[in-house]
Amino acid sequence: MENEEDPGLVMNFYKDTCPQAEDIIREQVKLLYKRHKNTAFSWLRNIFHDCAVQSCDASLLLDSTRKTLSEKEMDRSFGMRNFRYIENIKEAVERECPGVVSCADILVLSGRDGIVALGGPYIPLKTGRRDGRKSRAEILEQYLPDHNDSMSVVLERFAAIGIDAPGLVALLGSHSVGRTHCVKLVHRLYPEVDPALNPDHVPHMLHKCPDAIPDPKAVQYVRNDRGTPMVLDNNYYRNILDNKGLMMVDHQLATDKRTRPYVKKMAKSQDYFFKEFSRAITLLSENNPLTGTKGEVRKVCNLANKLHDKS
Repeated sequence: MENEEDPGLVMNFYKDTCPQAEDIIREQVKLLYKRHKNTAFSWLRNIFHDCAVQSCDASLLLDSTRKTLSEKEMDRSFGMRNFRYIENIKEAVERECPGVVSCADILVLSGRDGIVALGGPYIPLKTGRRDGRKSRAEILEQYLPDHNDSMSVVLERFAAIGIDAPGLVALLGSHSVGRTHCVKLVHRLYPEVDPALNPDHVPHMLHKCPDAIPDPKAVQYVRNDRGTPMVLDNNYYRNILDNKGLMMVDHQLATDKRTRPYVKKMAKSQDYFFKEFSRAITLLSENNPLTGTKGEVRKVCNLANKLHDKS
């Protein structure tokens, strides 16, 4: 028997308590995207970095405290930024309905609306998540694959949250937008260039990453997709089949026999890519959420309420 107090995740969870919630989030995303185009990449990346680590509970957004390190400070979170814009959206929602809409739902819905801003599909997502009270920094690496992990590890990590090979291939299509910091790809350029890289692509990469040991704080990046860097499309798959994948994971996706067939199919069909991408984002967004009376609804997204109330 389902607990009547806890419907779990449902479509339009806030229809009675804050009917404007999803519209406010969508408007804020549009507004912020107009001003700062790269916010959309951050919102999309947030879904993966929050939901793939045990639970979709906005633990990613918590700042470090005296006792615990923030997930944002971890090596796996390298390059993640624009968290303050989630705070802007939260403030706009709070003005309309104080204390009702969770940061976990705002994180997921802003990611969903960011996907649309980048030309991707509109994905109807359920709401009703509640916010966790603690950072999951110490277990982060058990859940988030690294950019140069083997394809077996990557497939395994995703399978553990119910995402199969085509779903994984579609999620990595997120690398069709944004950019990759040189830190993540110099091992393919120095001391010698990885022979698997398309030789036509190498001069551009060397030009953008001139140092064998780049400064992580330096603005040294290569765009993931030089053709349509601001559009979430299936160009990524054509690029990686052409050996232009920047990170090891991109390259392996195109060469491993477990994933290559899906890469080829997505390179041919944007519709197939969008269909699998929508399915995978939905699964990710529904990974082990806190619902009902579990967790809390944070007043601000970077602090658990007990800390916020003290300040």
